[in-house]
Amino acid sequence: MQVFRMTGATLNRVGSAALLSAAILSPIALSASARAQSIEQTLIQAYRNNPDLNAARAGVRVANEGVPAALSGYRPSVTATVTAAGQYAESSRGATPYTNSPLSGAQSTVRTFPRAASLSVTQPLFDGNRTTNTVRQADQNVMVARETLRNTEQTVLLASATAHMNVLREQAVLDLRRRNVEVLREQLRATRDRFSVGEVTRTDVALAESALQAAVATASGAESDLANSRSVYVQQVGTPPARLSPARTIERLLPGALEPAIIAGQSEHPAIRGARHGADAQLLQVRIAESALYPTLGLSATLTRAAEQAQTSGQSMSANVGVTLTIPIFANGGRDYATIRSAKETFGQRRIQIETAQASVRQAVSQSWAALAAAKAQIQAAEVQVRAQEIAVNGIREEYKVGQRTIIDVLNATQNLTEARVALVRAQRDRVVLSYSVLSAMGRLNGSRLALATEIFDPTQHYQQVRDLWSGVRTPDGR
Repeated sequence: MQVFRMTGATLNRVGSAALLSAAILSPIALSASARAQSIEQTLIQAYRNNPDLNAARAGVRVANEGVPAALSGYRPSVTATVTAAGQYAESSRGATPYTNSPLSGAQSTVRTFPRAASLSVTQPLFDGNRTTNTVRQADQNVMVARETLRNTEQTVLLASATAHMNVLREQAVLDLRRRNVEVLREQLRATRDRFSVGEVTRTDVALAESALQAAVATASGAESDLANSRSVYVQQVGTPPARLSPARTIERLLPGALEPAIIAGQSEHPAIRGARHGADAQLLQVRIAESALYPTLGLSATLTRAAEQAQTSGQSMSANVGVTLTIPIFANGGRDYATIRSAKETFGQRRIQIETAQASVRQAVSQSWAALAAAKAQIQAAEVQVRAQEIAVNGIREEYKVGQRTIIDVLNATQNLTEARVALVRAQRDRVVLSYSVLSAMGRLNGSRLALATEIFDPTQHYQQVRDLWSGVRTPDGR
């Protein structure tokens, strides 16, 4: 496969590996392309800076914290209670008509300051396997979050590669459009000169001027398309595009046939793997809901020390240890049964979603593969078309000079040549982007597979840091 570079009115062949190598760059620009930003550098910036990708990484860390939260069901709960109060009591005994006791009418006052401190420990012994299944479910949720991260990574990298190639394409198209304007402006100047000596009519001048204005309008549209592509690039990558260098396809990372690509997608795509982990998590949710019907057994111990300060003060200490067995008979008015049935229906839904994901991946791989093959064929056809159209343009111009062709023939041939060059640029861009699309449809578009020269995010590191934590409010990064 060949790529073209236009210098003046002709296109020269350049290296066969680099696509969209600016079918329009000047020799000076080509010599500076080594200093331009490559598509790998664009992907590295997106991998580091894209907010959607960073948010997905944060989602993984959130899911990781669900595991120690679930493990807490195995652990004891310890509470301390301290109480202190002041009490005042006053009583009087009134005189009676039957006695002249000296105690008649006496008053008594009592002031007490009771205090108590207690320490309670509860340890679950059996909770109907609720904690066991909750821990397993938390681990499955972690896997779902990791697959969601992988899917987001694929989406971001594909969008960033597309944005890189779109900027290159629109810049190339704009340069082609501008060069076409220059050619038509020169054509108009030559036509006016010939009109001044009576070789052509005013109609020829009007046609040349009309073609020039149409080319100017098309160039203005190309400027707008380039501005839009730049804005999308900033959104995906996080920085404005500098000088971008041509990109190569990644077909070396693809299998040699469609069927192996489909098989790889069915086994490796994060959408399918995430759906499977989601179904497993929902099955565990059924088991968790069923645990409400099982008995629970718990151990509790309490140590209490009390003191009372009054006219006569005293202290006491008590301790008790007990085991509590709770057997549900008909709790919550039957709501637990409805919860179990609902969880089972949701599990069935999750299993259907696996089939949906499999069908979507199969369709995406097949579609991207066919589009990539079509792009290769389009490049070959566009190369032949450009070469043939160049010959035609040169011949028609010579024939026009001797009166065998009209100005319409010249303008149409020039326009066809420009459109052929634009089609070649677009086909080159499509081949690069579609190679990334196929790899993404297979579930293999990630920083490790592309060998990006940056630190690759490891989702297991944070998991290992927090899994067995019993206490602490600071995150592993110090927040």
